[in-house]
Amino acid sequence: MSYKLHAVLAALAAGLLFANPMVLAQEATPGAAPVAAPPPPVVPVFTVDKTSLANGGVVTVTGQAAPGKPVYIEVFNENPVTGSFFDSRPNKETGKTPYKLYMASEIPAFYRIHVPRETQPILDDFKKEGRPWSYSSALSNTGGEVVYREPGKHPITAYQASLQAGIVGSRGEVLPTLDDKERVRRSMQIMKARFRTVDKLFAANVDVKEDGSFSAQIKIPEGSAPGKYFISAATSKKAVSETVVVENKISFPIRYMKNAGTSLNIFVPFLIVLALATFGVLMGAGGGFIINPIMLMMFPIPHNVVAGTVTPTVLFSQASGVVNYSKIKFISWKVGITLGIAMLAGGFIGPVLTTMITADQYKFVFGWILFILAALMFWQTTPGYMAKNKKEQAILKEFQKRAEEAAAAKAAKA
Repeated sequence: MSYKLHAVLAALAAGLLFANPMVLAQEATPGAAPVAAPPPPVVPVFTVDKTSLANGGVVTVTGQAAPGKPVYIEVFNENPVTGSFFDSRPNKETGKTPYKLYMASEIPAFYRIHVPRETQPILDDFKKEGRPWSYSSALSNTGGEVVYREPGKHPITAYQASLQAGIVGSRGEVLPTLDDKERVRRSMQIMKARFRTVDKLFAANVDVKEDGSFSAQIKIPEGSAPGKYFISAATSKKAVSETVVVENKISFPIRYMKNAGTSLNIFVPFLIVLALATFGVLMGAGGGFIINPIMLMMFPIPHNVVAGTVTPTVLFSQASGVVNYSKIKFISWKVGITLGIAMLAGGFIGPVLTTMITADQYKFVFGWILFILAALMFWQTTPGYMAKNKKEQAILKEFQKRAEEAAAAKAAKA
């Protein structure tokens, strides 16, 4: 029995040695050096030609990275703005629409990823897709995901939206905190909803040579947020350079709109609104319905910020209009107060709805409302309509008579 036991043990030992020949090597050469770990990735290094800008400009980046590696550059501004994304697309697996609102209050006011120049055809394909283009797919296909870091760091609050919540002016029920992976994914959707176009989030202008040297021009557009801009380069998620800071300065009459993330010359909208408000009061409105689309077309301001900014400005024109219209007795207070109550209720619902629709949806609905109103008003000025509405003509004549009497009384007192 002892002989057989020794034979079995010897066979097992031989099998182990053949299965793992390193055991023999280690026993034969005690104290041998362990296998060397792979070298750390080569971190890009770069310099910039300037560290200060005046209301935008171009910064030239030149640096050195590992040969044969593509280089990606992340640029973002220190000022935070609020962004939102309303998920109203049916789930591909369940077919149900989630109706969830995702809001982030600390996304950068300016954000752009610079990718190698040879990826321009990829970006052109995403531009052809139009509005439905996918930011996450663009990051993946260009390789820009290796430097997508800053937007995914900040907290995102998720809400379960509902019709009842919208009626009372609420965003909905607060949902559990997102995990890291989901937070990064949702941050991409918020960034796309905020900046909208491919060109605002990408620039394919990084030139990389065979020896690893690279260069790129970082353009900070006029009207961008002031303050510090942070620039970093990377060839992979582990090979990220030190951050270089460039400061963008603005001065009067340029003023920064914190909630819009943009700067503008305040005299330009002042003169525009002066003219539009004058016409708006003539129409019995504050001019907001005209100011709103003009601001959207002329300035890079989010639609919900435009709507919120224009609303209080109407108070000034409306207040002066109320005083002057009351002097010539053109106000029906009973009807006006009734309509005011309805507007008060709408004032609670409207601001919530603006966070749940895109700028394109906002412009589409607003444009159609203006078009229909314009068509109705034009129709009411046609000779055929006026002939059938003699009562309206009598009212207009009465208004003209009262206006003339008020003007005459004012002149007599003077």
